[in-house]
Amino acid sequence: MRLRLPITLPLCTTLALLSGCATNNSDTQSATSSIELNFLGRYESGVFDGSAAEIVAYDAKTHETFVVNANSGKVDVLSMKNPTSPNKIKTLDVSKDVVDLMGITLGAANSVSVHNGIMAVAIEAKPKQNMGYIAFYKIDGHAFITAVKVGALPDMVTFTHDGKQVVVANEGEPNDEYTIDPEGSVSIIAIPNDITKLSQKDVTEVSFRDFNNGGSRATERPAGLRIFGPNASVAQDLEPEYITVSKDNHYAFVSLQENNGIAKIDLSKKSVDTIWALGVKDYNKTGNELDVSDKDKTIQLQNWPVLGMYMPDTIASYMISGKTYIVTANEGDSRDYKGFSEEYRVKDLAEFNSRLALTSPLKHSIEGKLEDDKNLGRMKITSTLGAKGCELVKGAPTNCTFTELYGYGARSFSIWSGETGEQVFDSGSDFERITADRLGENGFNASNDSNKIDGRSDDKGPEPEALTLGQIDGRTYAFIGLERVGGIMVYDITTPAKSQFVQYLTSRNFDAKVDTSAAGDLGPEGMSFVSKEDSPTGQALLIVGNEVSGTTSVYGISPRQ
Repeated sequence: MRLRLPITLPLCTTLALLSGCATNNSDTQSATSSIELNFLGRYESGVFDGSAAEIVAYDAKTHETFVVNANSGKVDVLSMKNPTSPNKIKTLDVSKDVVDLMGITLGAANSVSVHNGIMAVAIEAKPKQNMGYIAFYKIDGHAFITAVKVGALPDMVTFTHDGKQVVVANEGEPNDEYTIDPEGSVSIIAIPNDITKLSQKDVTEVSFRDFNNGGSRATERPAGLRIFGPNASVAQDLEPEYITVSKDNHYAFVSLQENNGIAKIDLSKKSVDTIWALGVKDYNKTGNELDVSDKDKTIQLQNWPVLGMYMPDTIASYMISGKTYIVTANEGDSRDYKGFSEEYRVKDLAEFNSRLALTSPLKHSIEGKLEDDKNLGRMKITSTLGAKGCELVKGAPTNCTFTELYGYGARSFSIWSGETGEQVFDSGSDFERITADRLGENGFNASNDSNKIDGRSDDKGPEPEALTLGQIDGRTYAFIGLERVGGIMVYDITTPAKSQFVQYLTSRNFDAKVDTSAAGDLGPEGMSFVSKEDSPTGQALLIVGNEVSGTTSVYGISPRQ
């Protein structure tokens, strides 16, 4: 593979001595790093590509980590007393406990959160279009307490910082035929002083029905919010994905991934405060370069006349000088169902008698046509934006003229104002530039279940998904997991608008078969930061659940020497 990297950002390169960067065979760091991650150990479930380690939550009192084993409907309990050798001490059969109590059929466990001796687990129904449940456990002794019903497909659960409420993102995904599309919603569960007295009356569903056409708040829907499911109301189309709670417990911010937006929920009023549309990223601007083809036989980071919808998955929040900021991992996600799909490749548009007439020009010369495989041809785009004059033939957009091309995700992380929803920082092309420099011909834009080089360039690149924040010695850091190529990006975000790259660290071994333990950690899905005060060793930790490898890995965080 030929390496072609136009460098426009002051990042670490292989010419480390010229830039002042520190590099070695295990990580890449910036010249101003104040901390560094080091791999300590991992627990291996032995289950490859079975979602055996997704979301993780750490309890400081017991030094236990609770790991969602999604498809089994169970939660593994790991002891972290020795972070270099985490070991499983118990498995909680959450699905069975709720079934025994409620007498219903349940599906996967999706999320877990802990606070002050109590654990909450989100479990979807079977089918997942039915109402799901939140199960509660006592951490001391791991005894099941009770469960309450929430919305369809509870995908994420979290306690507020004071532990008085539990907030749930109910994604409400349609079935594969797109004939059943439940409403997305947010559930707020008031936690009584005696958790054993928790009942269904303590659950409030925050709906988006008022934003439907003809609803009392329809005019408040922001321009650019994606509402595009077939025959769907706004409430059906919105799909809450992930939640972060403001430090003062006043607001919950909820990512609406497929809709490319964020909902701000007032937790005291138990209602929607506002909804923001996040807009798009212009990949034709300097600093936003990307590789768009998995067939070009090169690492080719350059500008292209395409736009990226941010579409965040995991989000987090923090407060600086009394102002709340939201941090997003801009993964991207398309709707691709048997009954409806918005996903197309640029080169396939000709099959539908559609053509390109892009208003944004190329900034560089290319060989062949724009829609060739080595250019934009392989890039996946949405059929719902950027097209004019379309006719629907058997559900497919036909006879379109595409003046703009919109891809999924932004291959970055961003920081947004918690007051206005305006973007204050985006990491631009950092993730692809840094991984290209670090991995080169060995693993650039590989997927998490294959060592094929450049395999994800046409889709969403490194695909940032996992995210958590941590404070160390008065500074705030963002830890971002790259779901596809693997590894952890670390940024100092203490000054939001001037956030700085700190380190990229990966344990992945591209020379090993992906379904073996020698491959390392694959598919970081969820993270938990542990402060040094809460750590069993006095060292700050980062705990990562890796969906594909089925491993839970632990990193130590130390001052940079």
